[in-house]
Amino acid sequence: MKPWQWPEDRWRNCVNRVRAGKRLTPPWPEGKRCAVALSFDVDHETNELRDGGKSIGRLSWGQYGNRRGMPRIMSLLQKYDIKASFFVPAVAANLYPDEQRAVTGEGHEIGIHGWIHELNSLLPPENERDLMMRSADMLEMITGARPVGLRTPSWDLSESTLSIAREMGLLYDSSLMADDSCYELLENLERTGVVEIPVEWIRDDAPYFMMSRIGPEDVLAIFMREFEQAYQEGEMFQLTFHPHIIGYRSRIWILEELIRAAKAKGDVWFATHRQVAEHASTAL
Repeated sequence: MKPWQWPEDRWRNCVNRVRAGKRLTPPWPEGKRCAVALSFDVDHETNELRDGGKSIGRLSWGQYGNRRGMPRIMSLLQKYDIKASFFVPAVAANLYPDEQRAVTGEGHEIGIHGWIHELNSLLPPENERDLMMRSADMLEMITGARPVGLRTPSWDLSESTLSIAREMGLLYDSSLMADDSCYELLENLERTGVVEIPVEWIRDDAPYFMMSRIGPEDVLAIFMREFEQAYQEGEMFQLTFHPHIIGYRSRIWILEELIRAAKAKGDVWFATHRQVAEHASTAL
């Protein structure tokens, strides 16, 4: 049956499987006007491994994220005394355990990002559940901290993902795009108590540098417009970076310029995704 032949209950059920509920925009802590939540998807070699790829060149690109991208990112965050969130596939964490221990050791957050950057929508529910559980266990074993948040690889949720996240007792997800601000996730129109910290391809470095190939100055201009509007609205500015993309010498300055612009406002709250979710959940 083609979609245009679907009965109403079928397309309604499809739409309502995971839905945006109440917008969660409590006043920010300490009278701050805007929240800035920086995140880094530490994919490393898993972008190639997830599809069974064996390209030595693409694997080396992933390794660049560890060798040069992450040190530059960590140096900037330390320079400006900012805490951020790092979403890490379990295989990447297992390849570089010292890197992840250093991340948590400096007070940053580690979140779930799949086992090997697999696409959840392609997995049978039992396999997806197993991989999510094992991913959380692996990250906890390596870092000593149990993840409370999820970002699905490629922002790909299956019909089972939210149910599994609820079973695991996760505080938040950061994979969906129904708003600019945090909101409560609904499952089949029922409240879940799970906070969504929305992402957007507009606020992600990958599409610009892997697909459109626009210049760094243009990318910064887009990000700055997003930030300025978030600041004017008194809401949240969330960004997604990848160490093997933003970590180059000709691109890392984008991150520093954004940090400097936000710091210059004087009333911006830099927070991890966990901190944002904990604060937003007070409005549930």
